[in-house]
Amino acid sequence: MAQSLTQTTTPPAPIPGSAWVNPNGNPDLDYNPPGVKNTDSALPLHRKGMVYHDYDCVGPAPGTIAFPWIHGSEVAAKNRDPRVQVVQYNEDTFIMRQNVCVHWQAPFTYLLFGNKGALLIDSGATAEPEYYPLRETVDAIITRWAQARGRRTVPLTVALTSGENLAQNQGLGQFAGRPDTVIVPKPLEVMKRHYGLSGNWPSGVGKIDLGDRVVEVIPTPGAHKDGVSFYDPYCDILFTGDLIFPGRINIGNDRDFVASLERLKSYTASHPVQWILGGHIDMLFVPGKAFRRFTTFKPYERILELPVTALDEAIQYGREVRGKDMVLIRPDFILFNGVSPDQRTKVWPEGVPDIQPPFFF
Repeated sequence: MAQSLTQTTTPPAPIPGSAWVNPNGNPDLDYNPPGVKNTDSALPLHRKGMVYHDYDCVGPAPGTIAFPWIHGSEVAAKNRDPRVQVVQYNEDTFIMRQNVCVHWQAPFTYLLFGNKGALLIDSGATAEPEYYPLRETVDAIITRWAQARGRRTVPLTVALTSGENLAQNQGLGQFAGRPDTVIVPKPLEVMKRHYGLSGNWPSGVGKIDLGDRVVEVIPTPGAHKDGVSFYDPYCDILFTGDLIFPGRINIGNDRDFVASLERLKSYTASHPVQWILGGHIDMLFVPGKAFRRFTTFKPYERILELPVTALDEAIQYGREVRGKDMVLIRPDFILFNGVSPDQRTKVWPEGVPDIQPPFFF
């Protein structure tokens, strides 16, 4: 959990003689009166100067996905939900989802803040801001965050889990020309150079320093040849895009796919992971069942979060489909290797309950 916040114009120094890390804020600081939770929300807005957060943690920083995702409409033209749904996981981490009636895949994007900047992971499936106002939404979140932290500007980095993935790269153009913004290049070789991975792809690890919150970039080709995953050591979250998520996983290269999952498994042996958050949700709330492609109405979805143990299952069954053109159904995802994403299978796998939902999809 988060250690502390300090209201100052320079980054805080370590607490002398401290034998432990406060689990969520420092109760000795004057903006933490009795009875309040020791988080950013306890900061009086009238304070002057910049506020620096100490991102050192004991366990994952607290956070929650407290609201259900909006699930679209049977008639997309009649939908009146927000074009971008925003959920505040905690006061430095935001999860956004594109309205399923704007694009049927309803991809997720993630906005993370540190003491020196912010990171937007992925950019959604629609380019036009009038239909998908991603930049407008991100700018509004950054403005509010900057006001609370006493900052005039917050540099932004925009990075993709895959430049090939059309469901996650279409909103990138909305950030072209934005001040104080770095857009990680989409071409594979240029992207490698940007992260310092030209000579050690895919075994190396890149970094994005947001200011005391250093997000690591792990090469994970397999669904796409340029795939990367992002690890946030503050929330202990692994952002995996299309590599592993609760849905139809279309394998681009089965050897790379298994190798990337194995690489993530090895990585998690020394890096605690609370949740895996991918790019989409395709699955119903019953095991092994997915919504039809192109549907704009997705009630009763499976939750977004996958446990880190999902890597073990994906490795096991990724090895099983390797070298074969087939569909393989598991409770939380479906693997498509060498076949169309519309391919069906009559083989229901052992160990997956065959539960029929009480409605038609």
